[in-house]
Amino acid sequence: MKTLSLSGDRSSALEMPLEEESQMHPLRKLREAGNPTAAQVAELLAENIVFNSPILVRPITGRDVIAAIFAQSSATRGSGTYTAEVKLDERTTFLRWVGTMDGHKFESMDVIVDNEQGLIAERTIALRPYPAVKLFRDAMYASLKDKLPPDVWDYPTP
Repeated sequence: MKTLSLSGDRSSALEMPLEEESQMHPLRKLREAGNPTAAQVAELLAENIVFNSPILVRPITGRDVIAAIFAQSSATRGSGTYTAEVKLDERTTFLRWVGTMDGHKFESMDVIVDNEQGLIAERTIALRPYPAVKLFRDAMYASLKDKLPPDVWDYPTP
C-alpha cells in the first residue's frame, strides 16, 4: 500500500493511505485525466448537488451551474497533483490537491459526499493560502460572472 506523509519531517509524519487508481473517486479520476468539460463533470453530479466554496458567499445548487464551475476551476488553476485521498465513510471522501495558481503555491482540501447512486450530492472545499485564493477567485469571477448571480460573489452593501 502506498502512503502519504503529511509532514515534511518524516520521523513524525502522519502516514495516510493513498487510494489505488481503481478506488479513486470519480471526480479525481476525471480531473487527473485533463481539463474536463462541463458535460463530463455533469455526468458525476446529482441533480440537486450542493457546492460550498470559500470564493462564494453562499452555497450553490444545481447540476448544470455546478458542472460549469467545476470545469472552469480545472481550467483556471495551475498544474498540481492530488496528494491524498481518504474514504471517511461509505459515501464520504476527503481529497487534498497541491499545485500552483499563477506560479504561486495553491492548495485545496475537499470533502465530497456521494448519494446512494454514487453521484456527488455535496462538495465542500477549502483553499489556501489567501493570496493564491484571491488570484483564483478573481480568475473564476472573470470567467463565470455572467453565469452566476452577483449575490454569490460578494455580500450586499448595507
